[in-house]
Amino acid sequence: MDRDGRFFARLVVPKELREVIGKAELRTPLGPDRRTAIKHLPGAVAVLQHRLAQAEREAAASGAVEVQPGRYPLAPDQIAASHYAQRLAFDDLLRNDPRYVSVSIDDVLVQHLRDGMAGRLNDAELTEVMGARIERFRQIGNLTAQPGTDEWRQIARALCVAEYEALSRVVERDEGDFMGQTKHPLIINVQPTTITPAPVSIKRLWDDYVISRKIHGYMKDNGRRQALAVNSLAAFLRHDDAAKVAKKDIADWLDHVVTELNPSTVSKVYLPTIRSLFRWAHEKDRIPADPTVGLRVAISKKVQNREKGYTTPEAIKVLKASLGYQPKVGPRGKILEGPRVTAAKRWAPLLCAFTGARVAEITQLRKEDFRKEGDVHVARITPEAGSTKTGQWRDVPLHRQIIALGFIDYLESAANGPIFHNSDDPTKYSYHAKKMANRIGEWLQESDLVPDNVQPSHGWRHRLKTVGREVKIQDRVLDSIQGHAPRSAGDNYGDITIKTKAEAIDRLPDYELT
Repeated sequence: MDRDGRFFARLVVPKELREVIGKAELRTPLGPDRRTAIKHLPGAVAVLQHRLAQAEREAAASGAVEVQPGRYPLAPDQIAASHYAQRLAFDDLLRNDPRYVSVSIDDVLVQHLRDGMAGRLNDAELTEVMGARIERFRQIGNLTAQPGTDEWRQIARALCVAEYEALSRVVERDEGDFMGQTKHPLIINVQPTTITPAPVSIKRLWDDYVISRKIHGYMKDNGRRQALAVNSLAAFLRHDDAAKVAKKDIADWLDHVVTELNPSTVSKVYLPTIRSLFRWAHEKDRIPADPTVGLRVAISKKVQNREKGYTTPEAIKVLKASLGYQPKVGPRGKILEGPRVTAAKRWAPLLCAFTGARVAEITQLRKEDFRKEGDVHVARITPEAGSTKTGQWRDVPLHRQIIALGFIDYLESAANGPIFHNSDDPTKYSYHAKKMANRIGEWLQESDLVPDNVQPSHGWRHRLKTVGREVKIQDRVLDSIQGHAPRSAGDNYGDITIKTKAEAIDRLPDYELT
């Protein structure tokens, strides 16, 4: 890492070890010269990795994490470079202590090191000379070689080299020469260590992400629809490790999924879901990078050959069919639909027609979401009853025709809780409301009541805007009624009161339903 003209070796500390180390990353300076920095990098990284391994060992001792054998594997030359750097660092610490007294080098040890380097020591002799150091590297996850194996002897010989070279520097320092550098190829030619990130489960990430969204009032249905995108990605990748996911992986998945689904669904649901998940994971430092940056799905612009909303004749046709709806009956005369299903198909279209709400926002309504202020009946559309696209509640006065057609009578006869679905679990309100909205849409489609290029839900939202403008209702008031975001910063100032909304809705003409 280059920072302000100086070079550093840097390792990110795994999240589970940060409490032990007290830092999010480890760094050590390599100096201002790039060539020297590159030369010193392998040893410096080895020391940092050794510190991570020690921290993991401490965490394991406390029961916080479990050390896996070989978790931080090092090659023999990397182990040698790490030991060499640590020995010299330890020598610096000793010399900085005022109690330091130079200790002469043990000539017998030096001879053993030479013999070990040359391969003249047997396993028992190598164990006596380097066994304790080998075991220390084993305990912190740097090796798995068993005593007596070729790999174990190679590591022992490499440590003999490192110890011999370190002692040579100690002797030079005792003479006042602190410029000495090893020339042994085993140490100077060592390759930098590479750390394989710990696996990060995509499924676990998704579960945690949903929890975080629910804390902020979203995804009360546990992200059922969005989970389809996550499952699709995991199935395509054939693994569950978010840390391995690259930008090309996401791009390839998008190319694949658009062949199976409507490109609009991929663009509006699948990609935003995955983008939000990985952005959140990156912001929470769960993954090193966000692989979704810059990705998009190209979709062709639809040809608009008619109005987006229902025309007046189309709206009247839907409302007549819904208000006269009777529950389905089986071959033997058995009623196949409950009272709430029947009520939803009967009243939801009318409520949508005069509120401009999404169908699922209507089918989630509870009895307690209605109240009367003066002469005005008011419905509160709130995420507490299920969900709203903006996550905000809004009050919508009821039009006089809704009252005249008997909706309040139905409301008063209904039990507390949802009036258009049967769930008694608040955590599942949103799911059941959307399910009921889909049933209404399917019924309208089957009854040939939805024109081509009109969405059953948004057809009413478009129509309310159209009719509202015809009767001179301000767009800002219409936005407030429908729950649309303000169009400018200025629109955020002041409130649209129930009185203002009621006066606006009162301008909407009745439908000729007789």
